Amino acid sequence: MLTKITFVLRLVVSIILLQSLLFKFSGHPEAVHIFSTLGVEPWGRLGLGCIELIIGIALLLPKTKILALLATIILMFGAIASHLFTPLGIIVKWDGKSDNGQLFVIAIIALVFSFISILFYSKIKKCSLTQLISNRDIQN
Repeated sequence: MLTKITFVLRLVVSIILLQSLLFKFSGHPEAVHIFSTLGVEPWGRLGLGCIELIIGIALLLPKTKILALLATIILMFGAIASHLFTPLGIIVKWDGKSDNGQLFVIAIIALVFSFISILFYSKIKKCSLTQLISNRDIQN
């Protein structure tokens, strides 16, 4: 049962990461505003898009799921920090429009789902988080 739950959680996180690529790679005004505010437009937007593409796919592969979950946790801490500690803010406003905090909430969901998945995998494998992370041959 936990295996099925973790798959669904990983799938949701993967969808979150992959759906954002359209905005990043197409140069959507909101994405351009976000990365301009952070001072890393366009290379930060495109580079992060490439990283999210790799992680989004890796989340669905048995051999890379643990590493991808850890990478997602790091990525989402960065996203959340960008909202909290930069002029970007929790509610992103651009060109008279607003995301009403949606990006911030999505980052929190991805972080929580990834962390829960890691905890469930450690329970499934009956090992500590450290053992789980250090074991590179874990599958399913």
